[in-house]
Amino acid sequence: MAKDSDTLVHDPKGGLPRLLEIMRRLRDPDTGCPWDIEQDFATIAPYTIEEAYEVADAIEREAWGELKGELGDLLFQSVFHAQMASERGLFDFHEVADTMSDKMVARHPHVFGDQTGIDSPEAQTVNWETVKAAERAAKGAKGVLDDVAIGLPALLRALKLQKRAARVGFDWPDIGQVLDKLTEEAHELAEARDTLSQAEVEEEMGDFLFVAANLARHLDVDPEAALRAANAKFSRRFARIEALLAERGKTPADSTLDEMDALWDAAKAEEKAAAKG
Repeated sequence: MAKDSDTLVHDPKGGLPRLLEIMRRLRDPDTGCPWDIEQDFATIAPYTIEEAYEVADAIEREAWGELKGELGDLLFQSVFHAQMASERGLFDFHEVADTMSDKMVARHPHVFGDQTGIDSPEAQTVNWETVKAAERAAKGAKGVLDDVAIGLPALLRALKLQKRAARVGFDWPDIGQVLDKLTEEAHELAEARDTLSQAEVEEEMGDFLFVAANLARHLDVDPEAALRAANAKFSRRFARIEALLAERGKTPADSTLDEMDALWDAAKAEEKAAAKG
């Protein structure tokens, strides 16, 4: 027997049906939350991206106690979008789940069908790309880059564009050529700051970052992950500078660059020593 709405909403073991009902109630035009009611796909999309990054952050920090909550936040984003779609008569959450299930079954014929010969992650990657190419063709995507999502983070989209182009042979065959191109773009950027407009400087900066992403691909490095790690390292070391200055009764604002540089080197040395120990 189905539970009534109030019973389900307050059932601590209500699982996914409870979450779907909570979302429906939040969006109820008469009794729901004013903020939730006024949202649309475009206003919620930035939160969806943010929640995905918070999941990645918890994993990177191995904060397993936080991961459950972050995954819940990300799941709620899917529920929110599905509820808005249902209100428009487009689809509902169950259709979203069914679509994903159909996709996974179709892309894993070696698990759910009778295909053989896929006995390694590398073989599955090749098969996955073959299936996806067929799916793109079925959707009417004609250009090689047609369905690389525009809303992806810029570095990630650059990586996907380059991978897609590389599949049809548009790629530097040697990593040395990528390094040469990066050096060339760096020189152009240095010249641009003195001779070009701000718009042109921005264009040169974009070219430099695009080639940097290409270098990461050739090195088999995820540029987004690498930059997240660099951000975390910078934050950690700068926090150490602040702590060391505080011991002297100072803050970064009333310290010299030379003083902070010296403390940065000290923080870096501490980290290296801790890693060895």
